[in-house]
Amino acid sequence: MAFNDRLNSAKQSTMGFFRKLFIGLLVIALLGVAVTFLSTQMAYSEGDRAGVVSKLSKKGYIFKTQEGELNVGAQGQVGNMVSNLWQFTVESGDEKLSKDIEDAMTTGKRVKLHYEQRYMRFSWMGDTEYFVTKVDATE
Repeated sequence: MAFNDRLNSAKQSTMGFFRKLFIGLLVIALLGVAVTFLSTQMAYSEGDRAGVVSKLSKKGYIFKTQEGELNVGAQGQVGNMVSNLWQFTVESGDEKLSKDIEDAMTTGKRVKLHYEQRYMRFSWMGDTEYFVTKVDATE
């Protein structure tokens, strides 16, 4: 009986160790997922860029993202305009924002794009770290 008691005790302590190990690894994995998710949703910085939208396209083999270019423009040394392109991403699912940017591109009017720069992004979220959240027409 003493041998069986020791064997049962060893089994219970081993099962207790693996149970604690599993719970610990699960907690670490859940924390990692939470930190990664928050990092992709939180803005590192935000601001506005003004210019003329020169490109808006859907890219990607499996996950289609909308990528665009804004011609910010700048003065050259001799006073002529120099092309200065700023690349941005429009989040998937925001059809109204996409349509507003597309309308601004077809009319050729200057717009102000409000953007958020994210801490981190996954490749299926877009090519740039600048995500446009709002578009305003400028005069």
